[in-house]
Amino acid sequence: MILETERLYLREMRQTDYQSLCRTLQDDIAMYAYEGAFSDAEVHEWLDRQLERYRKWDFGLWAVILKETGEMIGQCGLTMQKWKEKEVLEVGYLFERRYWHNGYATEAARACKEYAFDILKAEEVCSIIRDTNTASQKVAVRNGMVKKDIWTKHYKGVDMPHYRYVAYR
Repeated sequence: MILETERLYLREMRQTDYQSLCRTLQDDIAMYAYEGAFSDAEVHEWLDRQLERYRKWDFGLWAVILKETGEMIGQCGLTMQKWKEKEVLEVGYLFERRYWHNGYATEAARACKEYAFDILKAEEVCSIIRDTNTASQKVAVRNGMVKKDIWTKHYKGVDMPHYRYVAYR
């Protein structure tokens, strides 16, 4: 276990989490900010990328486990992301749709922000969110972040404006 909150705990993902990841990453609605659901191969790449991040950085997106059931309900964690000409520390989150609107994303994101400040001694942390993803923007605001700037990313042949929400230590 990496982190624990009142209702959740976060741990490193493992290969056996593949089916749980599919429930989120292969859901067109949950993945609208990514231009739709991932293929099986893309889910495997996503999982492998997290495992590599653990080796490289000792952090990444972690499995979010609901204490009450022991079920993986999503992922939340810290990653290094390209933003314009630099790399920034980001709190990212993706949850299975049936667990939306319960405060789990905010609860997990707050714990990850605190981890960034308390354990990693980061001076700032951000969340990079597509301009159309208002639900995730609200999570960032509830996590004490403010909208700092905008940048257009190019993904799957689409120009996607993204906002960077930032919190400082």
